[in-house]
Amino acid sequence: MTDVYLLPIRTAALIFPGLALLMFVPTAVVIYRRHGVMTRWRVLSLYGGVYYALTALCLTIVPLPSPSVDVCAKYPSFVDPQFMPGSAFADIWKEAHHRVTFNALVLGNSAVWQTVFNLFLLLPLGVFVRIHFRRGLIAATAAGFAGSLLFELTQYTGLWGLYACPYRLFAVDDLIVNTAGAALGWAAAGPLARVLPDLNTLDDRALDLHKVPFGRRLVALLLDMTGAALLTGAVAGLVFLALGADAVLWVPPVVWVLWFVMVPRWSGATPGKHVLLVKLVTRSGGRPGHGALALRAAALGLPFAVLRLIAGATLPSAGADPSALIEIAGGVGYRDVAYAMASDPVGGLAMLLAPVACLALIVWCVRAVHRHPQGLGLHETLSGVRNKALPHTTARRGGGPDGPVEMEGPAHSASPEQGRLPRH
Repeated sequence: MTDVYLLPIRTAALIFPGLALLMFVPTAVVIYRRHGVMTRWRVLSLYGGVYYALTALCLTIVPLPSPSVDVCAKYPSFVDPQFMPGSAFADIWKEAHHRVTFNALVLGNSAVWQTVFNLFLLLPLGVFVRIHFRRGLIAATAAGFAGSLLFELTQYTGLWGLYACPYRLFAVDDLIVNTAGAALGWAAAGPLARVLPDLNTLDDRALDLHKVPFGRRLVALLLDMTGAALLTGAVAGLVFLALGADAVLWVPPVVWVLWFVMVPRWSGATPGKHVLLVKLVTRSGGRPGHGALALRAAALGLPFAVLRLIAGATLPSAGADPSALIEIAGGVGYRDVAYAMASDPVGGLAMLLAPVACLALIVWCVRAVHRHPQGLGLHETLSGVRNKALPHTTARRGGGPDGPVEMEGPAHSASPEQGRLPRH
């Protein structure tokens, strides 16, 4: 019985790391747009809620029946939903075998404990609604009802059609008890909500009004690199079909100039920075010209050009066997990679040189930014182009009507108190 209850928790623990990694960039975008800064407490609260939701879902659907099991024949009574409220009391009386003792009615009654577990299932949801979202009892109750309805429909539809028949019972009593649990969680979180600081207050303490956070700039750069790479691939395919292979060589630099020079000059920011509510400005706060943007784009593209030269110089000179390199790139485990490299060690080392150089370059760039007094990168110091954060959507204070801006010198070191705006 213990394994039955631990299996959903173990399943959620296995799924969560991959889900968290997949959600990181979208989560960062939403947090930076709404709050301007990504504090560890807000991330912990958000991901804690995600892990709880995943665990609660697994508790309602795991363990799954084996594919060889005919669920329609094994669970015929689950085909018809239980719409009559109060059926849980009949189940409790049935499990007690009509004996009126504390052990029969409570301690040793599986129907009682199932109801208790259903009550506690969405209790953390009510706590989360009150602590994280600062919403009232009606919102917590509505969230509990919606979550419970999702679980019950998932069970009734046989995991949304994965199974021909339901393998768990749709019961209106579970819907009622789950919803009551969310409301109870909201009420129980009252003392905790009064003790814990508001997340918006923690955000305000961490928000530097005169410096765009490094993480915000990094996510914007990641979006820009990804978008430029996807656009390069799409344009290269069209150019190859229309003009041939020789013309494809001009696609990457043209797309790079378009993305990092022409678009910022026209709109004030790259597409990634638009998403993160950041725009590019000069030291004086104006819009940078073509020369400054071109210098910034060249500095950003220099590491990729160096890596391309390293890869182009090492792979052909090493005489690498393409089939061995494909094996190395497609190795699913360290033993596969070891066997592939053993077949062609020179080619394997040559292929690994580019990723290692890329990783070393990224580490060097990050360290250089952190060591700079104003937290600027090489592309920013050379070009004179700076990042200016526009007000986030829930802003309650800012460095003037246009938000904070990264500048150099003591003239821009005003205290946060001087940048407060009236609350709306």
